[in-house]
Amino acid sequence: MKKLLVVLTILTITISCNTEKARKQVEGFRAEKSKKVINEVLNAWHKAAADANFEAYFSKMTDDAIFIGTDATENWENKAFKEFSKPYFDKGKAWSFSALERNVFISEYGDIAWFDELLDTQMELCRGSGVLKKVGDTWKISHYVLSIAIPNDNVPEVIKLKKENDSILKSAY
Repeated sequence: MKKLLVVLTILTITISCNTEKARKQVEGFRAEKSKKVINEVLNAWHKAAADANFEAYFSKMTDDAIFIGTDATENWENKAFKEFSKPYFDKGKAWSFSALERNVFISEYGDIAWFDELLDTQMELCRGSGVLKKVGDTWKISHYVLSIAIPNDNVPEVIKLKKENDSILKSAY
């Protein structure tokens, strides 16, 4: 009887360990697949702007998305961002961003993702970061932040350039 109990215990532990290992492999596969899809969504989003395809660009965003631009006044809700952007798209060229590097992270439940990216743009190097959420089976951009990358050695010059404008903005708060 003791031998049977030992064999059953070993068998149970072996099966449990293999099941957990299999579960982790499946989760890892799902996360990698999601990261691939998210990269495709972000690349298509940037391409839609470069191609001035308004519908394709905004179809990649949630209805309540936020876009934070490089200017301190640019904290756009989706509707306002569409209104601001439409004239640029209508002229046939919005903006052109190409990701040089991107890191994507997926939540434990697989329905939220966040990322950061280094971009080659008409403004030279920029940084983008954001959040995507799954809407049905589709990943959509919910929040995006764009910032101009400034070398640390040039920060004092930039501060001088923006000091007057920043003081006007700060006085409104």
